[in-house]
Amino acid sequence: MSVVSTIDIKSVATRTITREAEAVASLLPMVNADFERAVQAIVETKGRLVVSGIGKSAIIAQKIVATLNSTGTPAIFLHAADAIHGDLGMIQQEDVVLIISKSGESPEIKVLVPLIRNFGNTLIAMVGNIEAYLARQADIILNTTVSQEACPNNLAPTSSTTAQLVMGDALAVVLMELKGFGSDDFARFHPGGTLGKKLYLHVSDLYVNNECPKVLSTASLKQVIVEISKKRLGATAVVDTNDQLLGVITDGDLRRMLEKSITLQLDEIKAAEIMTKHPKTIHADALAVEALDLLRQYDITQLVVTTGSTYLGFIHLHDLVREGLI
Repeated sequence: MSVVSTIDIKSVATRTITREAEAVASLLPMVNADFERAVQAIVETKGRLVVSGIGKSAIIAQKIVATLNSTGTPAIFLHAADAIHGDLGMIQQEDVVLIISKSGESPEIKVLVPLIRNFGNTLIAMVGNIEAYLARQADIILNTTVSQEACPNNLAPTSSTTAQLVMGDALAVVLMELKGFGSDDFARFHPGGTLGKKLYLHVSDLYVNNECPKVLSTASLKQVIVEISKKRLGATAVVDTNDQLLGVITDGDLRRMLEKSITLQLDEIKAAEIMTKHPKTIHADALAVEALDLLRQYDITQLVVTTGSTYLGFIHLHDLVREGLI
């Protein structure tokens, strides 16, 4: 018999998620005056927020530090064990210190706390037991007490670490909004990867690498087909002599034209007679992700790039795929 068949997998997973969701919900009353004091202390400090912990709490501390740094609040991680073995010098006079611990009674924490108190730094305790040593010694308490771990033995840090993580996110988002940290700031801090590209990559960065197919409204059908084939974007713009956009002709427009019964000879057909007027366009200064949204919205593969009504070129779905936005 398979080992996995001895338990109800869905039931156990559902129970775990339910318990952790309850732990998160129980944090709502903990967003209190102490929470506001913690935010104020971090905002007003001229130093950084030093976040420390031991065991699984140290891992949560590292994630909180990463979130704070990426959202405009300078923070560093200090492992509690390393702190008492030489790394305590990382803490500067103006820093605020946040120590994360479920029990608040870990031996390393008990050694570290008096040292920080001697330094005179503001000490914030994110703790799961407000009667613990850490809580009693702290200037400010962030209560992350949970009634039960999701672990069936009520031992492995699960609900408690989830509560710590969520409390840290709440701090980071409040600080982010207080500082007016916007999408432009976010883009500066996240220049790499897909996230960065969504925030800073513009249409103007992409369309210039493509050919710029265009014909006059008086162009013959043959000229239209040659231009579309030569520039290999599946479409051409139709413009006047001043490059003002009049319409667009795609491969699909050509196929639909040939499917219709037409009275004109093919060599008599002009671009103006088969073009789609008022095509979907996007400004060169728009974000590339906005172009992606339009392509998805209208289920098309290219957009005409303009500035005002002046034709500049095309941005194609392939450009966005190549940049990893899809």
